[in-house]
Amino acid sequence: MVDGRHTTPTEWSVDDIRAVCARGTGVGADGLVFVGPGAEPDVVRMIYFNSDGSRAAMCGNAALCSTCLAVRLGLANPQHMTLETDAATYESRCTPDGERAELHLAPVHTPLPVPGLAIAPGERQLALGTVGVPHLVVVVDDVELVDVVNRGRLLRSDPALGPAGANVNFISPAARASEWRMRTYERGVEDETLACGRRRSRGLRACRLGPGQAPITFWSRKRQAARDPRAKDRSGLYDDVWLGGEARLVVRGVIN
Repeated sequence: MVDGRHTTPTEWSVDDIRAVCARGTGVGADGLVFVGPGAEPDVVRMIYFNSDGSRAAMCGNAALCSTCLAVRLGLANPQHMTLETDAATYESRCTPDGERAELHLAPVHTPLPVPGLAIAPGERQLALGTVGVPHLVVVVDDVELVDVVNRGRLLRSDPALGPAGANVNFISPAARASEWRMRTYERGVEDETLACGRRRSRGLRACRLGPGQAPITFWSRKRQAARDPRAKDRSGLYDDVWLGGEARLVVRGVIN
């Protein structure tokens, strides 16, 4: 997370972004985020880059972290701010403890099947949708048995998904009807990532095609994330969905 008041993306090359995100020799991250003031009070601008240096339109986790960081930097009201991204403009807010944030997602449609995309053994369903950027949701028997890196890489660049490909998230039912487990493969990172907010949003849409019931809780590899129970379907459109998750300051410093 970079304080956008002191530096802008134009001052960073692709090599700079890759170097900072590199694990072992850099800070280590799945992406680099610039957070700065928008054009009006309580408006915050977020610009996101993947760890390979490519610019992405949106990242759910980055949006949650940007919301809390903006409050720490004094850029916006913690209970109501407008977050501008390359994908859309969102309403966001922090919880009173300052360690969680919530993002009001734009209305989204239920994911649709992808013609020409073959289902592998252990997979029940494939569906493609967009929450800022395209996501392929793969409903499987058991996410722990999935070769996420190899299968995710293969699906991510399948021609049926278009030239830019898509992020891939694998989900499977947990013990309770309202709980699902999730593992993700992220384009730009080109590897498994431990959590992704937009995938949880897209996963909810896919769960509505099956026996799941709201509110739905997704268990990622490293953290729990719950969906807002007010999500509803109107003419095939979910128009009141909030993404919530942890956004905790771990360390801060200066890069030069």
